[in-house]
Amino acid sequence: MFRIAHLSDIHLGPLPELSYRELASKRITGYINWQRNRKRAMFGDTLLQLVADMRQNRPDHVTVTGDLVNLATKTEVDGARLWLQDLGKPDWISVVPGNHDAYVPGALNRACREWNPYMVGDEGLEFDDRRFPYMRVRGPVAIIGTSSAEATVPFFATGSFKRRQALRTAQLLRQAHGLGLFRIVLIHHPPISGAAAWSKRLVGKQFFSRVISDAGAELVLHGHTHLDTLYWLNGHGGTRVPVCGVPSASQSAGHEKPAARYNLFDIDGGPGEWSLVQRERGLTPDGSRIDWIRERKLLANGTAVATGPTVDLPPARRSEDRPQEP
Repeated sequence: MFRIAHLSDIHLGPLPELSYRELASKRITGYINWQRNRKRAMFGDTLLQLVADMRQNRPDHVTVTGDLVNLATKTEVDGARLWLQDLGKPDWISVVPGNHDAYVPGALNRACREWNPYMVGDEGLEFDDRRFPYMRVRGPVAIIGTSSAEATVPFFATGSFKRRQALRTAQLLRQAHGLGLFRIVLIHHPPISGAAAWSKRLVGKQFFSRVISDAGAELVLHGHTHLDTLYWLNGHGGTRVPVCGVPSASQSAGHEKPAARYNLFDIDGGPGEWSLVQRERGLTPDGSRIDWIRERKLLANGTAVATGPTVDLPPARRSEDRPQEP
């Protein structure tokens, strides 16, 4: 059995002091949003508790699907590098960037340079703005990291998945299939119609869906929405591929979005007969402790079978109420 942990939307805080030059950009809207909303919900010891709990469950590998920072200032990017180094060694952690990591032009390149060891494939290439997708093989698993991150105008948080990246992702998926590996694709934005508001959507999700349909995969992990969601995409040969989102790892309890969680995926079996069990751990709705939230087996025919107790969550937070990809 091989265990993968999934964290997302870290949003490390608090914000550093910003210069007038830094505020004279899209960052001014993000700064106001932080002060009004996220400062209360995301600054505390929630992330520390969550990471400590994750370590106790001994994952074989950790995936982080973006938004490590808030406004992508140099101070924040440097701080995120230190956080990653404290979290673990680069060969144990795979990262892809989110829209907040690319908040203004030039920010994504800085983030990729600073976090390079966590965002490079097994071939060991140095920083390159065409680094994505990359592939890492860990045990029976191939982790394929893609990037949907890009700088956008104020009040937009869209991402993109373009033709060049789609073609290369398909090549890596086919290569991993030939090696008999369980294939996990990482992306920040959910590649599902209707999963995010129009101003926060993934542009090019049709390319992503086509890649999964043509080349196949066993699991897709994303962040961005700060919700616990389960969608399905059509895979190769009539299979269905689970697409799992996770709430922010820094979200405190008692707010509109679900409290902080992480996913554990237990992978067993082999080609044609993989077994995939998803276990969610996080703050209970009252914020009193970190505990099991949900456990279910994800089947390649597009069904999820509960295999353990589920915390009684408000209906608006249940993934079953979210749109499913046809």
